[in-house]
Amino acid sequence: MSKFYDEALLPDELRRNFDVYDRIRELGIPMGSFDEDVVSLAGAGIAATVVHESGLVYLSGSSAGTYPMNDDADRIEHGFQAAQDTADRLIRRLHWTLSCGGEGDLNDVLYTVKALGMVVSPGGGASGAAPAVTNGFSFRWHSVFGGPRSDYAKDGIDPGGFAGIHARSAMGGFDGKFSIEPEIIVAVPAALTQQIIRNRGWVFPLPPVMLDKVKSTRDS
Repeated sequence: MSKFYDEALLPDELRRNFDVYDRIRELGIPMGSFDEDVVSLAGAGIAATVVHESGLVYLSGSSAGTYPMNDDADRIEHGFQAAQDTADRLIRRLHWTLSCGGEGDLNDVLYTVKALGMVVSPGGGASGAAPAVTNGFSFRWHSVFGGPRSDYAKDGIDPGGFAGIHARSAMGGFDGKFSIEPEIIVAVPAALTQQIIRNRGWVFPLPPVMLDKVKSTRDS
């Protein structure tokens, strides 16, 4: 683990005992590239990520899926997979948020805090769809960072720990031409977010002046 993680305030019994990137490779989650993922904030309407000096990292939602949800099992499976795909995108975004300036990476995630899943089910016609679909998002974080419903858990226990489990709300009844838009808040060491803010600011994608700064550092 990194210096930031090793020095964080966590009970020894709940510290991760694996490299997050090993699981990411096993799960086939693409991490992209600096040139593709680290871009300018110019013209953006919202931030994709906001880093707070306290150690909290707020990731904006991202929509996925093609169909609105109802109680049909195949439709819910479609939404579940869409939610999992969104988790993969946000994990990738979090990687670049933490690492693009060389400060940290996903091994610095202490735990996940709170997720919100907004599920498209017009008219409220899917009684159990919202939590069932949002599970695709939540359980992917379990698999990457550790949790009772991860792909690595046996009898409800992940030998890697519990850093991926989080508080959550899942709501349905929205209109839209997609299936779900989830968002999440994660916790990393405050020392890391403070270094990120000092180096390149609190927002991702990067303000143009900070993007130039980070690129020049990588080229030097």
